Order: sequence, then C-alpha cells, then structure tokens
Amino acid sequence: MADRSADIFFKDELAGTVAETAGAGTRFTYDEGWKTPIACCLPVARREHEWPQGVHPFFQHLAPEGWLREQQARGAHVAEQDDFGLLLRYGADCIGAVGVRPPAGAKVEDLPGANEVTVNPGRTISGIQKKLLVVKESGEDEFRPAGATGPAPYIAKFNSERHATLVRNENLGLRWSAAVLGANEVNAFRIGRVSVLNETALIVTRFDRTDEGQKLQLEDFAQILCKPRGRDFSGKYDASYEDVAEVIRTHSARAGIDLARFFRRLIAFVLIGNCDAHLKNFSLLETPDGLRLSPAYDIVNTAYYDGYEQNLALSIGGAKVHLDQVTRQILEEFGLSISLPQPAITEIFESLRTRVKRAEAVIKPPRGEPPDGFVTRFAEIVSRACLRIFEE
Repeated sequence: MADRSADIFFKDELAGTVAETAGAGTRFTYDEGWKTPIACCLPVARREHEWPQGVHPFFQHLAPEGWLREQQARGAHVAEQDDFGLLLRYGADCIGAVGVRPPAGAKVEDLPGANEVTVNPGRTISGIQKKLLVVKESGEDEFRPAGATGPAPYIAKFNSERHATLVRNENLGLRWSAAVLGANEVNAFRIGRVSVLNETALIVTRFDRTDEGQKLQLEDFAQILCKPRGRDFSGKYDASYEDVAEVIRTHSARAGIDLARFFRRLIAFVLIGNCDAHLKNFSLLETPDGLRLSPAYDIVNTAYYDGYEQNLALSIGGAKVHLDQVTRQILEEFGLSISLPQPAITEIFESLRTRVKRAEAVIKPPRGEPPDGFVTRFAEIVSRACLRIFEE
C-alpha cells in the first residue's frame, strides 16, 4: 500500500511529512521554510530523503521491538511488522524530539483493546525489554502507566519471563557503573512499584525531557547510521565500535571529550560483562553546547545468563571478539585507533583501576549468600574481567 502518510513533528512543531512510495519505500520531505535538521541523518540541505524499502531507519527505530510491539500490534489490530501502521497509532510522543502523527483531518482507526495497562496510548518507546512510560503516584516509590497526554518522565523496565533477575541485574549494573564512571555518566534510576500491573520495576528517569517537560533531541546510533532494524531486529549489531567513535567525531559538539568518555564506558562494559552494548545503547543528546554523548543506559551483566551471546555486541579491530578474549592490549589499540593519545589512554586505565577498587563494596555479596547466589556470581564475573584487563 502506497497511500499512507504522516506528519512529522519536531518539538511539537510541524517539520515535514513522511509518505509511503509506490516502490514500497518511504520518503521524508521537509516543510517549505523549515531550517532545523530533525536528525543527523536527515540534513535540511536535502529537502527530500527517500528510503527504498520499508520505513526510513530513523523513524523505524522510534518503534519498540519486543513485548511492547506485540501489545501495540494486538491492541491496534496491526501486523507486528507494519512499522508505519504502528507509528501512525502510537508515534505521537516518542523518545527524543520527533513525533509521528496522522495528517490533519485524516481518520485513523480507534485502538480497540489499547489501554494504559498494556500500552501507553499515543506513545511509544524503543527497545526489546518489557517496559512502559510511567508517572509518579503519591507514594515515594509508587508509579502508574502514563496516559495519552501529560508528562511521562520515567520509564519502567520489568523482568522477563525468561529472566526473573533482569531488574535486579540492571539495578546493580547501574549502581556499579555510577560508582566507576561517575553518577552523571549514568542514567538516573531507582526501584519502584507500578500499580495496576502490580509489578516491581527498574524506574529510570528520562534524560530526553527537561524538568519542565520540554523535549530534547535524542538519537541512537542505529538511527544516525541509518541501519535498518531487520526482520529479526539484528540491524543494531551491524557495525563496529570504530563506527560509534566516528559518529561521535562527526556529530558531537565536544568530540575529543566524548571520545574519551566513550572509551571509558567501553572498558567498564567489558569489566561488568555487558556484551549487549549495541548501536541503540549509545545516543547523542541535545545539550546547551550541542549534541553530546548521552549518559549510559541499559547496562546489564549479560555474561551472567547462560545462552546469551558472549561476543561483544559490535566488532572491534575488525572482528567480533569473545568477552573472555578482550585484553588490555585490544582496548589500548582501539583507543589509539580512535585518535586518543597514549598518555590519555594510560590515565583512563589507571583511573578506572582505582575507581573499580572503590566500587567493590557495591557488588559485595550479602552475608550468608550461597556460592551460587546472584551477587556472588555477578561479582565473580567482574573480578575475573578486572584481573584480565588490569593484568593484576
């Protein structure tokens, strides 16, 4: 079908339109007079941006991947692979500054079965994990699903059927990363209870919204690099950490600083066993200085789980490397390849070594936990990586 179109809003101002084409692709067109690029991959110097097959990756990656996609598709009676249809119904308020809405005067079908328990009406959030946008209730750690309008400053992330420790894992991963990298380098988080669903969740504060609720530009690196998600959502793995560095070098307002921040972050991910640091887990965020590397998020010790891919999510030095094969030499060579000077690389390793020692208390197993307990196993993974990377 080639007759659907949508209005594209940037910070709630009409910026252009996106329409399906006769060749089964899409074309985004800036409105006449619009002067601000809505995305790194959509420069205003070109007024039209056409994608040959399916929805343009920038818009495609605004949609969810897993549980929420299933819920949205079922509620709206839309095929799960119909990115355009899902965005027409749920894309009015997305992560970042861009929104997708039906053209003025167009009638889009109601959403039978869609309610605030299973989806956020008119809103969507990317990612594969079970999650919802939530707002705070009267209780200190009580939250409820966000409705179709009003602020939605938090994201609730839940355990999955497959992994009952996912919330605990990410909570501990964020605590450890905040201690090692610095609190400002990591997404703000807490544990809370989501009413109606009556589930405990990791509650993360959105950094793409100001305290006053204003929208900030936020683009993940899969969007910036125009990587189609693929039918199996594998597009976010189709790149290298060198590609991530090049995006920072090209688009960051403080490229040198952000390259060093990225390098520190990558080392920390190796130490904590985070093998899932793919393109969608790195973003550029609007700041008063311009686009900068956003705080770190989605930090999970995936090495803890049997059956997970144990290679780093992206290639490094031209190869996919198993987590246990990542050495200080590999990381140093990577640092040099992205133009970090050797003295800076040495200082980063020494600084992280010191901070990791201070962070040992964060992952100290509780008294009486058995040898196969959650924190014990988590800490063992970090300890082994530290011995290898810091060569102690």
